[in-house]
Amino acid sequence: AAAQRRSVVVNAGTGKFIVGGNWKCNGTAESVKSLVKELNSGKIDADVDVYVAPPFVFIPRVQKELNNKNYAVAAQNCWVSAGGAFTGEVSADMLADADIPWVILGHSERRALCGETNEFVGEKTKYALSKGLKVALCIGETLEQREAGTTLDICRAQLKAVNDVVTAADWENIVIAYEPVWAIGTGKVATPDQAQEVHAGIRKWCADNISPAIASKIRIQYGGSVNAGNCDELAQKEDIDGFLVGGASLIGEAFVTICNSAKHSK
Repeated sequence: AAAQRRSVVVNAGTGKFIVGGNWKCNGTAESVKSLVKELNSGKIDADVDVYVAPPFVFIPRVQKELNNKNYAVAAQNCWVSAGGAFTGEVSADMLADADIPWVILGHSERRALCGETNEFVGEKTKYALSKGLKVALCIGETLEQREAGTTLDICRAQLKAVNDVVTAADWENIVIAYEPVWAIGTGKVATPDQAQEVHAGIRKWCADNISPAIASKIRIQYGGSVNAGNCDELAQKEDIDGFLVGGASLIGEAFVTICNSAKHSK
């Protein structure tokens, strides 16, 4: 088993564990107030970076009320370029101006529901980085793609579209979030070994196509039905550097538990 485990470790990540909470299109003023209270009362005693991504309308409240010593605030999306005649969109310039340090880009729901291509996500990432934002870059395969054995091909293509338009230095401000689409919101979770294998493949791609130094430092989060019950085992894997959490991030106690799983990381 040890030999098999080593076979999928390229050069285990060295970055600080990082957990993100993607609240998606959920919440009311009352529920957000309650969630913020739960998060503020929870004790994060692990060495971990944490960001939470509320819906846009709730960001000002969260910025004001959430304990910013423990939590950074992220947007769930932004536009591909500067502002203008783009009804319904929010630009990276606006996020930077509003002191929102993080943005999630390329989430599978944006790709599938809104038709965002790999190249479009690449351009969005480039522009967000140019405005000083940190980017959680989501990649991952569908069930059909996994069953066809093309998981890493899909992930590499998604990464390449970003790497084609950013510099090596830009990757210092990118966190990769590997989220197998078939595991998002379904209750299905990649096994720790399945997740580790893909994370190791992603890190190897980074070593081969960016640099070994970047590959070692870049943080690769796992996302897909992460919860308080499975986070500790996943966190022990050499190339899993954190989590991007959906449903469980709406439950304060569960999210704090997931943040503290950083204590189990290598």
